[in-house]
Amino acid sequence: MAHILVVDDSPTDQFAIRSILEAEGHDVSIASTAEEGIQLARALQPDLITMDIVFEGQRGTSGFMGVRKIKRDPDSAKIPVVIVSSKSQPTDRLWAMRQGADDYVVKPALPESLLPAINALLSGHGDAA
Repeated sequence: MAHILVVDDSPTDQFAIRSILEAEGHDVSIASTAEEGIQLARALQPDLITMDIVFEGQRGTSGFMGVRKIKRDPDSAKIPVVIVSSKSQPTDRLWAMRQGADDYVVKPALPESLLPAINALLSGHGDAA
C-alpha cells in the first residue's frame, strides 16, 4: 500500500491515525513537529502526508507554514497533504487550502472521515475542497 507521513505532536492522535492507516495496510512514519515533517517529506518522499495545524508548546513552524513549505519545495510539492486538525472553523479550512493543502479532516480522526480523503488523493481523485 502507500507510505504515509503523519505529522502531529499528540501521541494520542499519532496512535489513532497510525492505527487507522495501518489497519488499511499502509506504512506509517511519524513526525512530532512541522519542521520535522518538512525534513521527512524531503527525505522519505511519502505518498501522502497528514498534518496537524497547532503544535502545542512549540515555537516555530505551524502546520499552515509546514504545508506551505512542503508545497513550495520542488522536492515535495507533489506530495498530497491532508490537514487533520481540531480547528473546525471554515476560515481554518480555507486558509489551509490557500497554503496548498489538498483536503481537510476535523479531529477526532475517524476512519469514516479520514480514509475517504486519503483514498481519493492516493487514487488521484482528490477534490481539493
